[in-house]
Amino acid sequence: MRYCVFSGSSPGVRAEYAKAADELGRLFAAERIGLVYGGSSVGLMATIANATLAAGGEVIGVIPRALVEREVAHKGLSDLRVTNSMHERKALMAELSDGFVALPGGIGTLEEIFEMWTWAQLGDHQKPCALLNCECFYDGLTSFLDNVVNEGFLRAAHRHTLICEKQPQALLRAMRSYVPPKAVGKWIGRK
Repeated sequence: MRYCVFSGSSPGVRAEYAKAADELGRLFAAERIGLVYGGSSVGLMATIANATLAAGGEVIGVIPRALVEREVAHKGLSDLRVTNSMHERKALMAELSDGFVALPGGIGTLEEIFEMWTWAQLGDHQKPCALLNCECFYDGLTSFLDNVVNEGFLRAAHRHTLICEKQPQALLRAMRSYVPPKAVGKWIGRK
């Protein structure tokens, strides 16, 4: 089993973000869950990769050639896959993974987890999608998503497929017990 983790190329301003990334990486290794991630040597991406590697876990980095050329590729990975584009990167990460997690991050992190969640909503896969909400980082986003449901743009059944947990251990438990919704139509207002 492998989980893909999307996260910031920055460490963020709170030390707790790196602590959560480190803990999740060590849990992956201890529970024999391989890590698939963006292949970077900076930010929270590097933190989770280094923690997983230090604990003896499998780490697969997937990085576009343009970022390798900017010297941000992690040179300590046993498996670094280089793609020609960001689109190829995400497709390969999805193919290699059995679930998806977003740690704190910026718009790239949001775009990546939202694309995977959208693919789940459309039925392209039945893998869990999750937010590690350490330090309440994603509280504003989850409130917004609840409002999207209230305003009739997202079905509640689809909203509840995005797992949100504050602790790494609880997140892994929720991902393991994830059951995709049964044939919920995407289009609201159509019969």
